[in-house]
Amino acid sequence: MSGVALSLVLVAAVCHAIWNITAHRVSRLGVPFLWWSSVASTALWALAIPFAGGIGRASWQQFGVALLGTAALHVGYMLVLQRGYARGRLSTVYATARGSGPAIAVFAAILFLGEQPGPVALLGVAIIITAVATIGLLDRQTDTVPSDGAPTRSRVGRGSFSRTPPPRGFPTRSGVGWGLVTGVAIAGYTLWDAMVVRDWGVPPTTLMVSGTLVEAFVFTPFLRGRFPEVRSLPRTHWRHLLVYAVFAPLSYILVLTALTMAPVSLVAPVREVSVIIVSAFGAFALREGNLGWRAGTAITVVAGIALIAM
Repeated sequence: MSGVALSLVLVAAVCHAIWNITAHRVSRLGVPFLWWSSVASTALWALAIPFAGGIGRASWQQFGVALLGTAALHVGYMLVLQRGYARGRLSTVYATARGSGPAIAVFAAILFLGEQPGPVALLGVAIIITAVATIGLLDRQTDTVPSDGAPTRSRVGRGSFSRTPPPRGFPTRSGVGWGLVTGVAIAGYTLWDAMVVRDWGVPPTTLMVSGTLVEAFVFTPFLRGRFPEVRSLPRTHWRHLLVYAVFAPLSYILVLTALTMAPVSLVAPVREVSVIIVSAFGAFALREGNLGWRAGTAITVVAGIALIAM
């Protein structure tokens, strides 16, 4: 992988971690937040489309098909991701999703896209996926309910995080399950969008912004009966919306740009360095534990990235 492509993916990973931490924090706001985030992302990034090359070399028919496919896959991804965050621990859901997603994408890219990464790069891919999956399983040791049945909390107060675990043993199973479903969605949109930007020539910024516009229309029917929440949400959560609107599109625009320079089988695993950031946040801010294991897996992921970059 070239230095430019690797740099783009690593910056994208930081952006991805930032917006996922925000998504976890507001996961119980449901569709109203998803709708507002789509609207805000579209409004913020639409100004960049003229400078991004319009629809590129794609025909309008290709662009329409690309847009519908991208929007459908990303809507499904956002729905299952938010549901997972509402039911399980941040690091469990996030790491399981980000570990299984690239694993599926790598095998699909080799089988269906004809990609042939070298043995050293494949070793790096295997190391990253294994390390990320390991992080997703660490919380089996900490997903417990105190003996007095009291909810566990961290940084309680205004602008803080809090967790009230479901019954004993439920969070990990639920978190891993939703993480795996999210991983399938990640692999689906990664492969589709890679084909769109590489083979059809749709600029990454145009694809991302147009997709968020369609997502806003898709979410609109689900707002019925929730208009008081919709009206109040920008006032009470404008900071979260702003973070989401900036970093969620930016992270994926950078990844899509990298996909025009490097194969899916390498880009998909490297972007999962974001798991290390989210995992560290879970350990320090949410007190999810296993700091030593998280540090070890972080070093392992860095080693895997080094092999891919060779």
